[in-house]
Amino acid sequence: MAADPCHWTPDWPLPRGVRSAITRRNGGVSQGAYASFNLSDYVGDAPEAVAQNRRHLREILALPEEPCWLRQSHGAEVIHLKSRPVSPPEADAAVTATPGVVLAVLTADCLPVLACSRDGRYVGAFHAGWRGLLAGILERGVAALPIAPEELLIYLGPAIGPEHFEVGPELRAAFVAEDAAATEAFHPGKADRWLADVYMLARQRLRRIGVRSVFGGTLCTVADPMQYFSYRRDGVTGRMASLIWKEDV
Repeated sequence: MAADPCHWTPDWPLPRGVRSAITRRNGGVSQGAYASFNLSDYVGDAPEAVAQNRRHLREILALPEEPCWLRQSHGAEVIHLKSRPVSPPEADAAVTATPGVVLAVLTADCLPVLACSRDGRYVGAFHAGWRGLLAGILERGVAALPIAPEELLIYLGPAIGPEHFEVGPELRAAFVAEDAAATEAFHPGKADRWLADVYMLARQRLRRIGVRSVFGGTLCTVADPMQYFSYRRDGVTGRMASLIWKEDV
């Protein structure tokens, strides 16, 4: 666990030369609903505050360059990056084999997924909300990495937990239609509502395509307002970043 209030380091067996980090909501300069370490420039926060927060992120993590921010759309577009793009591309996942290229996804309840090959040659970052999961963002993200799935390490970052992710019957039916095992990830809620376990849904999909080494998946953004932004809890709010990169040696 990092000492800086802005971020923490995921506990997973990354190979030498690969680093990852996940930010908290604390330690920045944003005000009001975005307090305080908001890293998103599309949620209504003051641009100068976001810029200052991003500069601080680069400093505290000693990043080799500005992260490759994406224009996320809750889809399943995966982009291959050999260098940092001039402007944020529209995609919900990015992969790279290039040292010094910092991959990042922004979330506030959706599931951030970090990926790394066991040999450290390839890394990836995926934004996996329920729309992305249904659209196949994990399957497409894994397929974009030119390695066997069993050679992949995955970390599931903080997302809305199973006690707070209330959904309608149509969403449950959509997941179950693709995989009957998804019934295990839904528990009865109030009236016709269901409580969905996004972590289990992600693990099921990863297991189905051959990924065996999955870490994380225990934190709830909604239940921890002191540490994490949550769209479901607050509506207007900031975003955390989940990052992974190969050190530029």
